[in-house]
Amino acid sequence: MLVAERLTKRFRREDGGELEVLRGVDLRVPKGEAVSIVGASGAGKSTLLHLLGALDRPSGGTVRLGGVELAGLGARETGEIRNRFVGFVFQFHHLLREFSALENVMMPQLIGGAAREAARRRASDLLGAVGLSGRLDHRPWQLSGGEQQRVAVARALANEPAVLLADEPSGNLDTRTSEELHNLLFELKAARELSMVLVTHNAELARRAGRTLCLRDGVLGPDGPPGAG
Repeated sequence: MLVAERLTKRFRREDGGELEVLRGVDLRVPKGEAVSIVGASGAGKSTLLHLLGALDRPSGGTVRLGGVELAGLGARETGEIRNRFVGFVFQFHHLLREFSALENVMMPQLIGGAAREAARRRASDLLGAVGLSGRLDHRPWQLSGGEQQRVAVARALANEPAVLLADEPSGNLDTRTSEELHNLLFELKAARELSMVLVTHNAELARRAGRTLCLRDGVLGPDGPPGAG
């Protein structure tokens, strides 16, 4: 479902030199598998997730989503593939404050061309699935942090993606709320046969994935000390 081969990413430094963040990253995530990615802060984990989800372009290498090669696609085509296959959950929920929970979950569908009433029904169903059927008309500032993140999860699933990418999804939550969110993510994964890539510092969440990989010195490999595995 998600394949990355020989991914590299370089950034231009202020002194004119280049900083290579990713060096030949390979990753395959079959349908229904969860993979966690760990590593030190600043190792490039979020950069990798952005490349996998077509939010950014690699300096080299390839990404395929649902069998579609992203290299060479224009911005509009890339956006269509991203909207079709990928859902994102970030550490900061990025909900639109002026809209209700229902409207926030409707938004990706409306942008994708869905009819308003169909988008409303699906948003209501998704919010029910994440335990927020009683919060449809609440604005983000009227919700707790855990509830806001549940809205973000529902929004990520709005266009029925095959791949869910989560970047520190419980990083701003307390322990109990984090556990509830982790349970929700894996319940949804099982029910919808989602492929998931989780970037996290949370050891409990990382352990729940089928595989845990470590990004170190720009290279993705088995978790553990250098040379392990």
